[in-house]
Amino acid sequence: MGKVQAMRTKLSALLVAVAATGVAAAPVSTAHAADGYDRCPAGSYCMFSGLDGTGDMIRLSANTPDLGALGMDNRAKSDWNRTASTIYLWSDSNYSGCTATTSSGPTGKGNFFPAHRDFFSSVQFDGPGGPSCGTPPGEDG
Repeated sequence: MGKVQAMRTKLSALLVAVAATGVAAAPVSTAHAADGYDRCPAGSYCMFSGLDGTGDMIRLSANTPDLGALGMDNRAKSDWNRTASTIYLWSDSNYSGCTATTSSGPTGKGNFFPAHRDFFSSVQFDGPGGPSCGTPPGEDG
């Protein structure tokens, strides 16, 4: 049994040395995690707590009556609509209050008007929408 144990010890030491060499010789990946708007996957609607797709992000694919449940109630400052749907952003939970829309496609990405930052509480896909929150004075585009 002594020889078997000694052989196991040498084999274990050899495997550790080979594994350490393999780790040291492994190539370093230059890939980096997506940041900003690029974190939002295709087919999703994403809201961000910071401007220009920064900060916390939530990803939605269905109606969401209470953004508070996801930690984003009255916190979003920017969004990206990567769905085929028109998104209705409601000022209050349970699809009440006034609405603003975010179109799909290339125009569906950006910062909210300053008056509409930290403002929305629910999200609805494809409407029907409600009374418009309007374009705040002096912020016509």
